Amino acid sequence: MMNILETVGTLTIEKAKSSWKTLNEKDTEAPNQNIKLKRASSSLLYSLEIFTSHLVNKSFNISTHHIHLNKTTIAKTFRQDFNSSVEIDIAETGEGNQSITVVIFASMDNVLPAKYKDNSSNVINGKVALLRPKSEITNMSLTFDILHSGLENPKCVFWDFNLFEGLGGWNDDGCILVFNENGMIRCNCNHTTTFSILMSPNSPNDPALTYLTCMGVGISMGSLIICLIIEGIVWKTIGDNVTSYLRHVSIVNIAVSLLIANIWFIIGASISKTKSTPACTAATFFIHFFYLALFFWMLASALLLLYWTVSVFDRGLSKMSMLVIGFSLGYGAPLIIASLTIATTASSNRYISKGVCWLNWDGSKALLAFVIPALIIVVINLIILIVVLYKILTRSAGGNAAQAREKHVLVVIARSLAVLMPNFGLTWGLGIGTMVAPKNTGIHLAFAFFNSLQGFFILIFGPLLDKKALSMITLKFSRQNKTNTNSVKSFFGLANLIQKLKRGAGSLRGYVRSSNELSD
Repeated sequence: MMNILETVGTLTIEKAKSSWKTLNEKDTEAPNQNIKLKRASSSLLYSLEIFTSHLVNKSFNISTHHIHLNKTTIAKTFRQDFNSSVEIDIAETGEGNQSITVVIFASMDNVLPAKYKDNSSNVINGKVALLRPKSEITNMSLTFDILHSGLENPKCVFWDFNLFEGLGGWNDDGCILVFNENGMIRCNCNHTTTFSILMSPNSPNDPALTYLTCMGVGISMGSLIICLIIEGIVWKTIGDNVTSYLRHVSIVNIAVSLLIANIWFIIGASISKTKSTPACTAATFFIHFFYLALFFWMLASALLLLYWTVSVFDRGLSKMSMLVIGFSLGYGAPLIIASLTIATTASSNRYISKGVCWLNWDGSKALLAFVIPALIIVVINLIILIVVLYKILTRSAGGNAAQAREKHVLVVIARSLAVLMPNFGLTWGLGIGTMVAPKNTGIHLAFAFFNSLQGFFILIFGPLLDKKALSMITLKFSRQNKTNTNSVKSFFGLANLIQKLKRGAGSLRGYVRSSNELSD
């Protein structure tokens, strides 16, 4: 008996989940010809139900790592807590003494699909309990401990072998929800079979949230495009100032990273509706990579600011050396982190979240591969900013002329960091809040607002508050307007000349006619 349970338990482990997904897509011959089963997981569960009905008629208890089997002889009532995860309460058996067999599966959710009768998106969020009494029981309650927080809309369900034309699925007929409190869900059912609970991924369906997100992403992308256009205009006027040049390189790459991340965010939102796992995995990887690149380029900008602030001599690292360091840090580090994350979690189907193209939280905590680096960078940059401000204020008091020449560029970088980093830190702090309090619509709205408008802040505190960049743009447009004005003046001058020539030609013809008449 122990060997059978251990074998079945091995078939339900996490590593077997992908294999069961493949098997469930193929037709399977039923062990009983009276029931047409087309799904491998249904066949396994049905075999176990048949197996429990042929056990010896005595009480016993067997427990393995993945399965707990208990057979008990009960009198009028029955109440027992199995592994502190499922509690079964039978108020009235309807007969005298009778036996009941209970099987608790710790990981049957890896085998059975979370397919509800209305095809809605759900998650098996409790252990699966198989009940097999000797005679029918029509009134019983089951209390489940939920496995994952952050899910909503609980449903008390049983596995219906005949659902979906023999594929099998979860049905709630004869079961009602009694309460959902303190991480526990109680159900009342009027029959016995295999039970569990289904819950939906918690995604607040608030029209204001959807509107704010769409509007914010549009403003963000528009702002980033304007930012890149401005940088393109002023690029040739940067000059030989290495600090200014590297600052503009950082701004361009920060804007490009966030713009591409937003594009992939839109693609991911569209893909999540199609439920294509490979496409959603690819979208999640690129979103993760480019959001990390945004933060690491901010770190590169802060390190550049620190280097030029504490450097005593103007000479030091060359421009090319700084570019190599900047691109290695800005794109190399995110690539390593994103690649390691997908390599360690994708094989076990724990890379992406259910119902959305983003890093998983409940299963593998893959989201920490973004949150931890981002928040560490925010803290480091704030420390750098404090050091730099102290140095700048100290040098200003000294009145050193050489330091004053670099002061403008350093102040511009410090000002950008002083605004952008708290904004980014607040944004992803709210992101953590959405995981801790997933039902709090206010936190979701605040996160959507700050997350969507990051591009707007980059535009404002990047090129638009740089007096040199604005003067270059003003000069370019004034020259263009002057050129257009001169062109208009030249056009009207040419037109006047033509009119004068026409009048001169008319006078000449009149003079010739008069001369001819006089001679006649």
